[in-house]
Amino acid sequence: MKKPTIGFIGLGLMGANMVENLQKRGYELTVIDLNKEAVAAVIARGNASEATSPKELAEKSDIVMLCLTTSAVVEKIVYGDEGILAGIKEGAVLIDFGTSIPESTKKIGKDLANKGAGMIDAPLGRTPAHAKDGLLNIMAAGNKETFEKVKPVLDEQGENIFYLGALGAGHTTKLINNFMGMTTVVAMSQAFAAAKLAGVDGQQLFDIMSSGPSNSPFMKFCKHYAVDNVSDLGFSIANANKDLGYFVQMMKDLGTVSQIAEATSSNLQAAFDADMGSENVPEIFDYFMKLKK
Repeated sequence: MKKPTIGFIGLGLMGANMVENLQKRGYELTVIDLNKEAVAAVIARGNASEATSPKELAEKSDIVMLCLTTSAVVEKIVYGDEGILAGIKEGAVLIDFGTSIPESTKKIGKDLANKGAGMIDAPLGRTPAHAKDGLLNIMAAGNKETFEKVKPVLDEQGENIFYLGALGAGHTTKLINNFMGMTTVVAMSQAFAAAKLAGVDGQQLFDIMSSGPSNSPFMKFCKHYAVDNVSDLGFSIANANKDLGYFVQMMKDLGTVSQIAEATSSNLQAAFDADMGSENVPEIFDYFMKLKK
């Protein structure tokens, strides 16, 4: 059976490795990215071309994949004069692998449906290294028939594919997951900062906390930085700040509020404003060490 043609927009660390994996598996790709070196690397591997616009890319593709930074960027790529919506074919499917605001996802899905196209939101878990080997965790949502249509391709990109129901459920689940994870990291980082400021040994604090129910991989990441000066959780303060902001917005869209998320978000925003956006999240420990009342 002939493989579907794929258009891929967003060749960052994750996206570039996802594209390399798809190329190794014999897919024909059309790509777009502002980084022309990343585009050239894709084309050099063969069976790939560069589009001049999202519209052109959509016209050439059975499946359009996005791995972009924000909902605002996704909407610009979809709705621009030369955007995906202007070129997408009837029966084609758009897959958004990024972390987006669920209400934005639902709006895009409705507009695509009016053109006879489908949409799956499929945010990712794991790392760019997993992407290169097709071993991502993928949280997919959307119309079940549309999901089954693209699942053979998702199976070649992910080790674990979770189908979560109606469109938007993937992005909702990812935001909840990141709210829990990043709130945990921020709280634990301040715990280690509090210990150091109070003259309590960080290793002993870790030994005590890790022997009880607080033990987790996130605690280990925080301890690695605060005690061992090793930064090995590859997720930036800027990305965490964006995702917590999206979670806060999602809760407002649901007619409620999360004061816990707002507190986490305010700490991440403060660290971001202190020029720490490119640092990994456990490095917010340094922000807490310098924080004055």
